[in-house]
Amino acid sequence: MFERFTGSARGVVYGAIEHSRRAGHACVEEEHMLAALLDAEGTRTSVALATIGFVASRDEIERGLARARRRGGISQADEAALADLGIDVGEIVARVEQTHGEGALAPVRRTRRLWPFGGGRTGHVPFTSGAKKVLEQSLRESVARGERHIGDEHVLLALTARPGVVADLLAEYGVTHTAVLRALAPKAQAG
Repeated sequence: MFERFTGSARGVVYGAIEHSRRAGHACVEEEHMLAALLDAEGTRTSVALATIGFVASRDEIERGLARARRRGGISQADEAALADLGIDVGEIVARVEQTHGEGALAPVRRTRRLWPFGGGRTGHVPFTSGAKKVLEQSLRESVARGERHIGDEHVLLALTARPGVVADLLAEYGVTHTAVLRALAPKAQAG
């Protein structure tokens, strides 16, 4: 599948690996892919985000991801489902943090020893199952659009299509799957 990736999509993958390494994380996660997408300039993703009106700073995005980690990575859909059962996630988080300290529900991230020339001894940084599913979804997005390549825009579409914390955070800024599809639509079709 990687042979179908454009240079900009490969840049997202390599950028995500670099973000994971800099953070000292053992694996590449969806949030690292988002960070790499936001780093890129002059790409289809950057144009689509500008068209949508996305103006969040890196700090705002990081704070949003930190809030989600404090909730144990529970997505808004999961939180709504629990609320339907009478479970208030905010109250649970507050009680747990009162007893065990702030961030007690945050997923434990394994860190790895940083070797002088990259990741572990081999330099390989694995992708979490969620990050792999984003890459698989990017292929589906490309096929659905009748395209033969996988570009950075397909990775953005995949991040917005898969339920979870990253999609929730992007949606807070108006970056939904539908909005990205509209932003990527050729101008001739829009008129």
